[in-house]
Amino acid sequence: MISFCGETPYNKEGLLQGQAIDSPLSEVGFQQAEAAGRYLKDVKFTNVFVSDMLRAKQTAEAVMKHNSSCSGLQMVCDPLLKERSFGIAEGRPVKELREMAKAAGQALPEFTAPNGETQEQVRLMSLCLFRIGAEHLPGRAEEDRSEAPDAAAAEGKADDGLRGVPLHALVVTHGAYMRVALQYFVKELHCSLPQDCDEAHMFSLSPNTGLCRFVLAMKREDDRFTLSRMHCVFAHRGDHVKQ
Repeated sequence: MISFCGETPYNKEGLLQGQAIDSPLSEVGFQQAEAAGRYLKDVKFTNVFVSDMLRAKQTAEAVMKHNSSCSGLQMVCDPLLKERSFGIAEGRPVKELREMAKAAGQALPEFTAPNGETQEQVRLMSLCLFRIGAEHLPGRAEEDRSEAPDAAAAEGKADDGLRGVPLHALVVTHGAYMRVALQYFVKELHCSLPQDCDEAHMFSLSPNTGLCRFVLAMKREDDRFTLSRMHCVFAHRGDHVKQ
């Protein structure tokens, strides 16, 4: 999962994008997306799910271009993966949203600007990560494995945590969306954290093209798949951009 797209001109200027501003990647953003693609070039994907916003699609295209396993895959674009709406604050400097939150006596992550989406609305959308994935699971999907998802320490490798995983989806979404989703995964779905990772880091804002990886154990019930266990292998990895 790439939890945050590459940089856009709005990012660079410290302006909020949300949903109303469908900005393309900047030159630096394309470089970041290319770096992510090179880092993940030997990682096998079976599915690709992407926000329908331009910056997300451009990021996904760069990753898929470098990865031979993506050559025959369809990019599934879904509006339910798009960024959190910041209402009247979209297009304005981030500092203005910070000032609105302060005036309301709230911390910035919990604050909802007028006409914006609440954390609860975004949390409900994050459920779609599982619905979208389940709808595209191939018929060969296996029953829930008896062992827990691999919780071994990440070694800094592109394929960390993928040993024995039959299905691996690339998901490209957005920073504020993922910030809410991660809290939901940990606090309500009881997702286990990587070794040497605390909640402060887990719930922080991801860098541009920051990588998170989750291993899920799914259980088949009649014709449906439900989540039985979840482990985060790593969160907000951005070393590929620094190389």
